[in-house]
Amino acid sequence: MSEFKNVTLTREAKIYFNGKVTSRTIVFADDTVKTLGIMMTGDYTFETEKPEMMEILSGQLTYCLKESDNWIDVKGGESFNVPGDSSFDLKVTELTDYCCSYID
Repeated sequence: MSEFKNVTLTREAKIYFNGKVTSRTIVFADDTVKTLGIMMTGDYTFETEKPEMMEILSGQLTYCLKESDNWIDVKGGESFNVPGDSSFDLKVTELTDYCCSYID
């Protein structure tokens, strides 16, 4: 889905890692929450509360889930899931546009 209708968008960006990662929150009528953002090249670690699905819209990165040594390549058009109450490491190798869906 390239367009979301009837949503509430949080105007202020969440800014991480000295501006190298940004996101904006959107909330749907059914209270579903997603974030849309951009990641510059670099290495990052994110913590999760809820399970997440990370959709890579464009760009390329490698990720590794907590308690794993397995690094997996992902590029635009692909996605990966992250468990709740966990963390994951990213090595972003080119500017990446992403959509993160929080799964209940």
